[in-house]
Amino acid sequence: MTSQPTRGRAAVVVVSTQASVDPALDRTGPVIAGWLRERAFTVAEPVIVPDGGPIAETVSAELLSDARVVITTGGTGVTPTDRTPEAIAPLIDLELPGITEEIRRRGLAGAGPTALLSRGIAGIAGGGTLVVTLPGSRGGVADGLAVLDGLLDHVLAQVSGEGHAPRSAS
Repeated sequence: MTSQPTRGRAAVVVVSTQASVDPALDRTGPVIAGWLRERAFTVAEPVIVPDGGPIAETVSAELLSDARVVITTGGTGVTPTDRTPEAIAPLIDLELPGITEEIRRRGLAGAGPTALLSRGIAGIAGGGTLVVTLPGSRGGVADGLAVLDGLLDHVLAQVSGEGHAPRSAS
């Protein structure tokens, strides 16, 4: 079996007070990490930080470590400690609001009106890293990964100056 060449590093940051105390409670980080590995990224185990914790510092460290993709999960709701978008926003150089709009639209179709309470941000940071904040729910992560599945190659090609990625024949 020939191994596929790596596409570079990617990172997953889980924002959850409960999972920071008991990592076994993390139900979304491993899903995202597996999804990235299936796309030939090198991904360490998800980093878990509490809600309101060192989110910006953790993502900044991943940017400095040359991650091509950083996906966070959790902290996008409206509880007093859900502040992931606010922590990430100062790190974004070029916002891509269509990504979070589509994730929210898909959530509305599946989960109903509570999806409208999910807040997120997506964009390019650190000179070329795609950063996306996903909800902490399994459904929100599934919606987010489905949206990214159709965009990831194109975004990374664009950021790398390679032009447009070819469309798949699906």
